[in-house]
Amino acid sequence: MRKFPVWLNILLGMSFGLVFGIFAVWLEWESFTNDWIKPWGTIFLNLLKLVAVPLVFVSLVKGITSLKDISKFRRIGLKTIVIYLVTTVFAICVGLVLVNSIKPGDVFPTEKKAEYSSKFSNTVEEKQQSAEKIKDESPLSFIVEIVPENIITSASKNSNMLQIIFVAVLFAIGMVLLPESKTHVVYGFFEGLNDIILKIVDIIMKAAPYGVFALMAALVVDFSGDKEIFIALGMYMITVIIGLLFLLLMVYPLLIRLVTGMKYMAFLKAILPSQLVAFSTSSSAATLPVNLRQCVVEFGVSKEVANFVLPVGVTVNMDGTSLYQAVAAVFIAQVFGIDLTFTQQLMIVLTALLSSIGSPGIPGGSIVMLIIVLNSVGIPVEGLALILGVDRLLDMLRTVVNVTGDVVVASIVEKSENKIGL
Repeated sequence: MRKFPVWLNILLGMSFGLVFGIFAVWLEWESFTNDWIKPWGTIFLNLLKLVAVPLVFVSLVKGITSLKDISKFRRIGLKTIVIYLVTTVFAICVGLVLVNSIKPGDVFPTEKKAEYSSKFSNTVEEKQQSAEKIKDESPLSFIVEIVPENIITSASKNSNMLQIIFVAVLFAIGMVLLPESKTHVVYGFFEGLNDIILKIVDIIMKAAPYGVFALMAALVVDFSGDKEIFIALGMYMITVIIGLLFLLLMVYPLLIRLVTGMKYMAFLKAILPSQLVAFSTSSSAATLPVNLRQCVVEFGVSKEVANFVLPVGVTVNMDGTSLYQAVAAVFIAQVFGIDLTFTQQLMIVLTALLSSIGSPGIPGGSIVMLIIVLNSVGIPVEGLALILGVDRLLDMLRTVVNVTGDVVVASIVEKSENKIGL
């Protein structure tokens, strides 16, 4: 598999896993698969969980401390963050509306949903009991739970990710408020630590084909080869693609038209080079140089605003990723027969919003972040195996949405500063 790119390796791993699972069902190798194949998939999932906490903490600190010139760009910075958050919440809501309307996971047989719901009932009940406890204590208990009393204890469980995010934000703000002369060593440390963690993620993703093979083989055995899994997966992809295209072809052009007066086709033509690079690399970070050029040359955004807004957007603005996380979380819940309450879906909105801020702008980075969203509402992370095989295409599309959203926000900020010249 080493001769092929990672995305193709993952697709091959999924395909071989599906074929092996079908043969395992046919040849009655269920015990062998569960005893000798499935554990490798569990190891792969554990590796993703292992890196989740440090990745979120370091990425958030690095992203927020990129606002080290906040004294100079205080007004621009506030506008940028607020608009990024608003567009991200909107994207998450679009995803939730679509997945609750289309219900791609509901094609599974009722008895299979009941089986999987029972299998993971302990995890679900634990989360539900926690939610009921908060409800009984105080309306503000949810906010109280976000603020930890012990960061070491919080870091020991991925389910406490909101607490980790809170500490990371607080830590980064403290760094920003101090003179650079006192924090340059710490900033350099986080730069190096961030590179190390991203390299670890890269190493883990190289094992993804084998992990996906094991997970998919085990899932096919568990589902006894039901064809509904393929129908559901296709519907899941269609749901995500509809949401992403809605943002690309409707929402963003409309925002640009209303704010700057730029025509629909002119917008699409101006942003196309950035979108092509984003689509081919699946990396917001790799697309940044092209995005900066297009933003300044084609959209008339000043270098001052572009150099501030776009780099922050690589870490903070993940509209496509957030929409995908919302759809994926609810889809997996539907597959496992878990009925998410309105409160739990609000939790998805909040967690997807905060985790998107820490999503690295690299291929596959959002997969790790999805674990945070799944854990927040008690959805089994084993369901990741269902979507990893088709993630490459969706990753390419959501990266296109992410970088397009960055340019739109930069244009809005520039117009608000009365400097844009379209």
